[in-house]
Amino acid sequence: MSAVSVALPATGRTSALRNTLTIARRNLLHIKATPEQLVEMTIQPLMFLTLFVYVFGGAIASSSREYLQFALPGILVQGLAFLPFTTAIALNVDFQRGVIDRFRSLPISRSAVIAGRILADGARIVWSIVIITAFATLLGFRFGGGFAGAVAAFVLAAAFGITMCWPMAFIGITARTTESVNTWGFMIILPLSFASTAFVPLETLPGWLQGFVKANPLTSVIDAVRGLMLGGLPVARPVIQAVLWMAALTAVFAPLAILRYRRRV
Repeated sequence: MSAVSVALPATGRTSALRNTLTIARRNLLHIKATPEQLVEMTIQPLMFLTLFVYVFGGAIASSSREYLQFALPGILVQGLAFLPFTTAIALNVDFQRGVIDRFRSLPISRSAVIAGRILADGARIVWSIVIITAFATLLGFRFGGGFAGAVAAFVLAAAFGITMCWPMAFIGITARTTESVNTWGFMIILPLSFASTAFVPLETLPGWLQGFVKANPLTSVIDAVRGLMLGGLPVARPVIQAVLWMAALTAVFAPLAILRYRRRV
């Protein structure tokens, strides 16, 4: 079992919610046991933001500060698309190390193992949003959409990050090795995140690529978050599209992930 262990109540009447919270606590305690996770959650997104803004900002926009205003929402959403790799890898490693077998022997809800993992990663997602936006504010980012727009953007971004945990959970449970998790995850997320409006406006892309970018769910989320953060941009359509995409992804991959988990155990 993992070096960090949290005892689960040994009773068949334990609620699924209590199981979920206990497993989420167990997963969050891993951060204390492996402080390297703090680098992934804190330092890595800040480095990515700084490098993109100050390396490409002058070439893409008239100044790095101006590019920061455009790029932050895209970089934030891209980071949230990659962060759920933690969900996939952690579940995969738990299977390989026999942790799931230990859970199977306990009188707990089977779905609580996945739900607890996603709940813990939801806390990581919120932390990532807070730290990257706070750092961007220090660099000169300003919320043109006001307080309400900022809060709405944070909620939408967090919802997107949690939504992405479900397909990544399915990949982590299905893949036989951690290397397979990385391969499949990057093959899916990398083209979706870069073939979007994260770093450049849609109209600057080649015509043959614009159709894919418009249909890309990340584009809807990025445009919605950008409109809410900056203000002065149309937000109704991208927000509706983003919510529909997230609802569809959850409706498809949440049952698939739980079903696949139950079949493996």
